[in-house]
Amino acid sequence: MRIARIAHPEGMCFAVLEGGQPDGDGATCREISGHPFGDPDFTGRSWPVSDVRLLSPILPSKVVAVGRNYADHVEEVFKKGAEHLPPTIFLKPPTAVIGPEAPIRIPEWATRVEFEGELAIVIGKPCKDVKRQNWKDVVLGFTIVNDVSSRDLQFADGQWARAKGLDSFCPLGPWIETAVDSLDIDNLPIKAHLTHDGDTETKQDSNSDQMIKDIPEIVEWVSSAFTLLPGDVICTGSPAGTAEMVPGDRIAIEIPGLGTLANPVTGY
Repeated sequence: MRIARIAHPEGMCFAVLEGGQPDGDGATCREISGHPFGDPDFTGRSWPVSDVRLLSPILPSKVVAVGRNYADHVEEVFKKGAEHLPPTIFLKPPTAVIGPEAPIRIPEWATRVEFEGELAIVIGKPCKDVKRQNWKDVVLGFTIVNDVSSRDLQFADGQWARAKGLDSFCPLGPWIETAVDSLDIDNLPIKAHLTHDGDTETKQDSNSDQMIKDIPEIVEWVSSAFTLLPGDVICTGSPAGTAEMVPGDRIAIEIPGLGTLANPVTGY
């Protein structure tokens, strides 16, 4: 089931996308009454997806991100092997979250801003100290995240909160796929396509099978540190291929079964 949060002609709501193409084209959005956790209670109202705007599919209380979870990306950014820089955890504030097609806004003092296309976990119930074998019990589904990062700020500050937590630096979407078993989470292609001056180039072309910590390990690890609430998002780490974005660019992140998360890049 594909759960989206939409702006429709009469307001906003959660909705289930039904039918259409894998990328959502031609789908119908059936309105859900209330929240998206548990069995959906349909109101009877619906709209073609072409008549609504897809928003961030969830508004998390926190975004917990796993850094350095792909060895090739560790080497790419930090110039050291992953054996010397193991995976780490950091937080992005909820004010960084935006939805599909919302602009990533780069302040002029945030230099060398890069995209990081990633698979994201959405939590479905309050939980703490989840054992890895029980990870499916607490997960609502998966979506796509762009862990936007200002590299100069990241290395100048010595910690990552400002570099990765600026407003608009956490695009999410386009929807949450709740049919967890329909996705081969250990073998999901992850691609990012950057359009610059009218030319589109595939920058990231990797696979979730390259993760150092896999999904069950990540849920266990993160929940040992934080109580997770419904709607919280866990970013699972970026593979190599990240590159600089500048105002006027467009970045599109593609994961089969989860659609494409695309955003324009602007300045302030």
